[in-house]
Amino acid sequence: MSGPRVPRRPSGPSGPRGPRAPRTGGFRSRGGGVPLPLLVPALFGLVFLLLPLLALLVRAPWRGLPHQLTSTEVWQALRLSLETATSATAVTLVLGVPLAWLLARTAFPGRRIVRALVTLPLVLPPVVGGVALLLALGRNGIVGRWLDSAFGVTLPFTTAGVVVAEAFVAMPFLVISVEGTLRAADVRYEEAAATLGASRFTAFRRVTLPMIAPGVAAGAVLAWARALGEFGATITFAGNFPGRTQTMPLAVYLALQDDPEAAIALSLVLLAVSVAVLAGLRDRWTGAV
Repeated sequence: MSGPRVPRRPSGPSGPRGPRAPRTGGFRSRGGGVPLPLLVPALFGLVFLLLPLLALLVRAPWRGLPHQLTSTEVWQALRLSLETATSATAVTLVLGVPLAWLLARTAFPGRRIVRALVTLPLVLPPVVGGVALLLALGRNGIVGRWLDSAFGVTLPFTTAGVVVAEAFVAMPFLVISVEGTLRAADVRYEEAAATLGASRFTAFRRVTLPMIAPGVAAGAVLAWARALGEFGATITFAGNFPGRTQTMPLAVYLALQDDPEAAIALSLVLLAVSVAVLAGLRDRWTGAV
């Protein structure tokens, strides 16, 4: 005799059906619906971040925008911003990539302290950074006094001073990006190059650098964007002189007092550059499709 028959569970095309996830008005997470206590503050946070940008677009003088963007002052500030940001990025590449390699590939006493000091400009108020640069590289600064007396080099309130200020605040972005890429890279390729007789510098140049090129590029773009938007350290260390030290953020600040429409036009240019940078780095940060 056969035992009692057990009722079979209804199954779909791919097996037994599991419990259905609750519906939340179209908002779905990977683990099911989005809880209301998380959804509401998330939407408020999104509105809080996007509302100022939307206001900038709504209040923009679109009809007079071509005239605003073709003025001599705007083009001077834009040209100076692009030149100094690119020069500052070059400085961060020359100094930051070796520094990132030192932090990632070597062990020395106080490495954690050095790493913390390297990233300090990220959290340091930019104006404080400008004051620190004045005390170090000004005419009466620790190093600036020697540069002035020995070589006649004066950095404050010059275009070179803008580059120095931008490189100071932008370099941590490059160092963090490159160091993270170096830590994720496979060391065995460098070890294999060493066993074949390559020096450490040759292994770095021929093996390591091509492997970490995407991380270096991402860090360089971030450093360039940060240098382009620098304000506090620049105005403190280099001043605000049109054609010499007045970059786009400084021009926005000055125009806001006399010509708000020009300030909005300049802000739109910086906003467009920021959106382009974020769009280029989106896949690297989030893996989004």
